[in-house]
Amino acid sequence: MATSKITITLPDPQLKEIRNRVASQDSPSVSGFIQQAVQRSLENAAEFRAMVEEGLRLTGGPLKPKERAWARRMLTVRRRGAKPRKAA
Repeated sequence: MATSKITITLPDPQLKEIRNRVASQDSPSVSGFIQQAVQRSLENAAEFRAMVEEGLRLTGGPLKPKERAWARRMLTVRRRGAKPRKAA
């Protein structure tokens, strides 16, 4: 498998923890730790997409524009003093 070298920026506490795990041999190297973390993240994202697609398939397909607008209103943080939202 071809690889490419990149530069990333991490907060100092995260890098310290990764280096501690490498030192205790929980991870092969800093690069190895990052590769494993990225792989897990990609797998989790794919699993989540599959679950959403399955849920949509079982419930009638993708949201319609009106349903999407309702969901956006329900999930948006309200300002103080704003009128209560209608559930449906």
